[in-house]
Amino acid sequence: METIIETKHLGKAYNDRVTALADVNFVIRKGEFVALLGRSGSGKSTLLHILGGLDAPTSGEVWINGKSIDFSDRKALIALRRESIGFIFQSFNLIPALTARENIEYPLLFNYHDRVARRERATDLLSLVGLGDRAHHYPREMSGGEQQRVAIARALIGDPLIVLADEPTGNLDSKTRDEIFSLMRQVNQEQETTFLIVTHERELGRRADRAIELLDGRVVS
Repeated sequence: METIIETKHLGKAYNDRVTALADVNFVIRKGEFVALLGRSGSGKSTLLHILGGLDAPTSGEVWINGKSIDFSDRKALIALRRESIGFIFQSFNLIPALTARENIEYPLLFNYHDRVARRERATDLLSLVGLGDRAHHYPREMSGGEQQRVAIARALIGDPLIVLADEPTGNLDSKTRDEIFSLMRQVNQEQETTFLIVTHERELGRRADRAIELLDGRVVS
């Protein structure tokens, strides 16, 4: 199976006393659904931000889809985020003044897609996440689960190779959590999109293809 993410001796230190990541090595294959487990402060979010080009390591390498990431090349990092990676956050991060469909369309504004193409793609994704009738609703008019479904659709709008999700079910009740997890799994299986999900819930880790566990910035399993 083709390698889609690889880290080689990855490290992140903020000063002489704080090491967030130390010698992190792992491989994720195309189409895998992987859980990233660990306690608070174990380095999970730091790792996710580096993989997504939102932060830079202090040592080591990250390879995405067979290419080494140059963290000093700002334009390349922007292209990586636009073309290859979708993000889902715990706090949804929807724009309050935009409707569900407009929130989903928003990333394509920077990719110079025409208005009709943006709207058609967003409409299709709303149907995919079960919100075909909520296109014109604003975030304040939607439940937490509905907002996270919009966030998932937004992450998929650019047809990314990889979706990175940082505690995507952390703000949801158990029933909605299971629905959102099942939706991400469905997208993963039907579209072969690679998912890396940060979570502290071992139950969700067991439902992934496999889990990577961090402890004090190191991979322990």
